[in-house]
Amino acid sequence: MAELLLIHGSCFGAWAWEALIPALARHGHHARAIDLPGRGGAATTLAAQARAIADSLTAPTILVGHSAGGFALTAAAHLSPMVTGLIFVAAYIPDGRSLAELRRAGPSQPMRGAFQVTPDRTAYGFAPDRCKALFFHDCPDVEGATAQLCLEPIAPQETPHPAPPPHLPSAAVICTDDRAIPPAYQRDMAKGRPCHDLPTGHCPFLARPTALAATLHGILESWT
Repeated sequence: MAELLLIHGSCFGAWAWEALIPALARHGHHARAIDLPGRGGAATTLAAQARAIADSLTAPTILVGHSAGGFALTAAAHLSPMVTGLIFVAAYIPDGRSLAELRRAGPSQPMRGAFQVTPDRTAYGFAPDRCKALFFHDCPDVEGATAQLCLEPIAPQETPHPAPPPHLPSAAVICTDDRAIPPAYQRDMAKGRPCHDLPTGHCPFLARPTALAATLHGILESWT
């Protein structure tokens, strides 16, 4: 059995993983999720998000991160010896640049025009009328998921961070029907680590939690 901590992406929260947690339990794994600092657009830093992850660990734990969560979990892995592995799900993977730089460097910009920045330019959200096409086109409750999205602080995403620690095992789940982060770019960011394709959009934990759990279980088995 593996201990897993699930890290949400921008504008999401721990709620996003609710269907995946019991699916992982059926494979014998214990998983839990936390809300990162900054939900609702509150001021925070990438370092504070990493510290929140590290401080929540009480046993050797594999971190699973979605989308922008790839940065927070990587930063936590540099902090805590409790981190024993990293799995990136449709995620940005640090390489010394900031998340914003990585996003802007992508070969296409499907999220252009979807950002709604607050007047003080410290936080952003996503235009509700763009969320189905970008994130939830294959999810069962588009309206419910869209309603739970929140503001996200900008500062953590403008913070450069080095690549994941090379001594830790890591893998990437490539969502091959992702309309937010192009699958080919996911694969490019994941170069040098095993990639596991999943035929879903950006949110496999909502669209196909059973399939995502099986994919994660397969990765964990390959590490034993």
